[in-house]
Parts: sequence; structure tokens; C-alpha cells
Amino acid sequence: MDISDVLNVKNIKLNMMAKSKEEAVEELTDLLVQDGAITHRDDFLKDVWLREEQGSTGFENHIAIPHGKSSGVARTALAIGRTQYEIPWETMDGSDVRCIILFAVCLVDQNATHIRLLSQVSGSLADEEIIEKLLKENDPHKIIALLNSEGEDINA
Repeated sequence: MDISDVLNVKNIKLNMMAKSKEEAVEELTDLLVQDGAITHRDDFLKDVWLREEQGSTGFENHIAIPHGKSSGVARTALAIGRTQYEIPWETMDGSDVRCIILFAVCLVDQNATHIRLLSQVSGSLADEEIIEKLLKENDPHKIIALLNSEGEDINA
């Protein structure tokens, strides 16, 4: 799956102001609202928090992957943010979060597309080198390329 089908540079924010999990999710949700991917902000946020109650979406190495499958989503999309502040988040390794990858999934895509997307992004996040670049890279185009590079030479 080409990650650029669901992620564009307008939905990557590398200087987020958020200082809490709630602020981070809302800040990234607003990017997707502006982009037209989310049509009902409140419905989407409610679904993200319902999902979060089932178990934290904190990953490891300062990454979180919150997500919501929602009728408030017009088209499946991702938003990526990097915070200026470390955010407390329940993660697998106890690290605070500095990079958030928000999945907004429309109900039509909730099975196949959602699983493929999660699998692809998780696969990328299993690579320490990709995580290191994700936490430092300042070019949104290169961040998209990083997440598209699963199984490829990311230095090419």
C-alpha cells in the first residue's frame, strides 16, 4: 500500500504545541478536519477515546499510534505530529511520546484497509533506523518516504 494515498505533507506537523495526550490527538484531528478527511470532529474524537479506553495506543521508542474507526471520517487518512514536549502516554517501554501517528479510518475501510495500514506502519516502526529518522527528520516528504520504505533501502 502506498502510504501517500492516506498521508500528505499538509497532515504532518513537526512542531506541535500539545503538552498532553488529549491536546496531541485534537491538534492532529484538526489537521485532518482542515484537509476534509474528517467531517465530524466530535464523532471522530469520541471514537478515538473509546478505542483508547480498550488499551493504550502508546507504542515504544517515543511513538504513539492512536486511531479511530468512525462515521465522522469521510476518507481514511493519517496525520503525523512531533511534539516540542515529551507527552506522558502509556507505552510498551514506559517512554514518553514525542511522535504521534493518528489513524482516521472511515467505516468502509475498517477491516482490510485499516489492518493493512496498521501492519505497514507497525512494520516500519519495528526498524530502529526508521524510528530514529522519524524523530529527527524535518522534511515531511522524507517522512512519507520513510513510512513507504518498509522492506526497501531507506537511504536510496
